Amino acid sequence: MIKNISASFFFSLSCFIAYAQIDYSNNSQQLARLNLLVKEHSQKAKLKSIGKSAGGKDLWMMTIGTGNTESKPAIAIVGGIEGNHLLGTELSIGFAEKILRSNTDSIKTLLSATTFYVFPNMSPDAMEQYFANLKYERHGNARQTDDDRDGKINEDGFDDLDNNGKITMMRIESPIGEYRINTEEPRGMVKADLTKGETGSYILLTEGIDNDKDGEFNEDGEGGVWINKNLTYKHPSFTQGSGEFPVSEPETRSLLDLLYTMYNVYAVLSFSSNNNLSTPYTYNAANVSQRIVTGYQEQDAKVNAMVSDLYNKTLDMKDAPKNTAGGGDFLSWAYYHYGRFSFSTSGWYIPKPKTDTTKKDKPPVISDSVATYVRWATKQNMNINFTDWKMIQHPDFPDQKVEVGGIDPFVLINPPFSMVEELKNKHTDFIIRLALMQPRIDITKIRKEKLGNNITRITVTVINTGALPSHSRLGEKTYWVKRINVRLNMNNNQSVLSGKRIQVLNSMEGYSSKELTWLVRGTGKIEVEAGSPTTGTKKIEIIL
Repeated sequence: MIKNISASFFFSLSCFIAYAQIDYSNNSQQLARLNLLVKEHSQKAKLKSIGKSAGGKDLWMMTIGTGNTESKPAIAIVGGIEGNHLLGTELSIGFAEKILRSNTDSIKTLLSATTFYVFPNMSPDAMEQYFANLKYERHGNARQTDDDRDGKINEDGFDDLDNNGKITMMRIESPIGEYRINTEEPRGMVKADLTKGETGSYILLTEGIDNDKDGEFNEDGEGGVWINKNLTYKHPSFTQGSGEFPVSEPETRSLLDLLYTMYNVYAVLSFSSNNNLSTPYTYNAANVSQRIVTGYQEQDAKVNAMVSDLYNKTLDMKDAPKNTAGGGDFLSWAYYHYGRFSFSTSGWYIPKPKTDTTKKDKPPVISDSVATYVRWATKQNMNINFTDWKMIQHPDFPDQKVEVGGIDPFVLINPPFSMVEELKNKHTDFIIRLALMQPRIDITKIRKEKLGNNITRITVTVINTGALPSHSRLGEKTYWVKRINVRLNMNNNQSVLSGKRIQVLNSMEGYSSKELTWLVRGTGKIEVEAGSPTTGTKKIEIIL
């Protein structure tokens, strides 16, 4: 039995950091950290490339565990699902660093019972834009794509009009504009609410020029296919970043081809803007009853709620923004097409500042992510990372007032790096607590009754001692999830008179059991074996 683990020891691990990290890691720094872990912990960690990105960068997988890792229940942890989400990669590598550098008995016991497959960065091409001379939020890999379908490649990308090395926004005064200045926080822009009699006075665009003179701005720049839009479930075909067809990219192909062979994975945890951890998905009978299922099975929704409760107790993210997956995403694929329990979180969100009633602060009425960030950063005495609006001369708007400015790229989805260490600690704690809930098969209440003529009645109870089911209910419908196999391993002098020598059990809920009985003729030893790749296997011997 795995003992419960306190979260407190994670904070003591900061002294083990290999180098003084002051910012998010680029691709080469990520690899250096992974290689160091394998060098330090060769008995517990293995690293291999599962393929290369469209831009030729390696896609890494680290296997963490002891003994025969393929024979144990496993959790797959996937970062870099979205190229602008650097935090996901930091949390993935941070988990590996913290669990491998812990020498506690509880962690040793956990690694003897559970395997962790860590895919730290599935968008290395896009993520490197954070470290480039021109910084902007990039989602797509290095695939050359014609996003506007005009027969030209990358002819209308971003332009740094104020020469500050980053792409923000530009606002153009116009009587047909849909946006107005946020009166509560003048640095922000909000859409005018026509139902309230509001009128817009600005057009809001990303910073750039209409290079191909087609009336669109920055619609066909570098950054091809988005990994989180290239998967098979509800693939958003013919939209920007989705790819020519599902799983068209080497990144998605490498990951999916490998996961389909890893039958021991019972749960997948990914880091992205998709979120079913702070707010779980709910059961919808109509969606489940469709020919193509579009909703969580009732029991799977209950599991999602249970794990969500664990997550919120560990990280206190109940107020995180809700997010609906847009199709082609990894979170949905891992459940609907892979058949595993699938969980995803952004790992952080901008907290809404609490109103100080003693200072007669008024809570904001206007919903604006930029204003929320500015208020929060101000209260935290942090650098606001905002480029003040500055007038420029724009060739596409020669007779209009044009200003460039706005929130800096990456800061709305990635926290200041000074906060990342604590987030690593808490997410490592959550992953370990999730692993402690894993399904585990045991065989108990073993009875044998001699009935004469060398006939014995054997009765056993197969039990799932874990909090999680043996596999998802949707997984029962797929070939890719192996169900619990119960068999009698016999010799030539033995035969089964009643009951199935080999039988398959459907999903066993957490802490549930099933009684099985056989009539067996013969003498000597007989072995009862029960298990599956997602639960592990238990064997017992009975003397007839």
